[in-house]
Amino acid sequence: MKSMKLPAPPCAEGNAQNTLEAPGRRKFLYRLGWGALVAGIAGQVFAAVRALIPNVLYEPPRTFKIGLPESFADGVTYLEDHRLFIGRDRLGLYAISAVCTHLGCTVKMMNLNQPELVKIGGKPTEILQEFHCPCHGSKYYGDGTNYAGPAPRPLDWFRLEVSPDDGQIIVDSSDTVHHDFRLKA
Repeated sequence: MKSMKLPAPPCAEGNAQNTLEAPGRRKFLYRLGWGALVAGIAGQVFAAVRALIPNVLYEPPRTFKIGLPESFADGVTYLEDHRLFIGRDRLGLYAISAVCTHLGCTVKMMNLNQPELVKIGGKPTEILQEFHCPCHGSKYYGDGTNYAGPAPRPLDWFRLEVSPDDGQIIVDSSDTVHHDFRLKA
């Protein structure tokens, strides 16, 4: 008898084809699983390292003491550390920011040779000094009102109060006040 080779059934060929594709799919799922595991561990390590860095903005305090009221003579005193002008007139003490409202440069105070009478808000006001911004040429009257240059608004005035514990003046630079504000001290 002659040996006969029987043809493989059609489903057997399909199984052979499936077994050839199975390692590719298995390999893909294996790599996908490891990739997900590595990504998850990397995310946890990043979060743990990021937690060690504080979310703190290191800025100077917005409320600070500047000294005793007696230490400020009549006229205007510049406090460089705080970029602030402290003024004393017959009505009391006041604080004007030295930060230009255009781009944040520090304005310089210019004493006038003789007082000028200007209208500010419709009222005639005697001006003894002006503030000039050296960066872009903004100019402000002695009360901080802008009158020339690109500055969009007047200089800020800050609230002053006397500390109850030691009698020093406290400036609150987060609380702007009207240009008529004075601390009677």
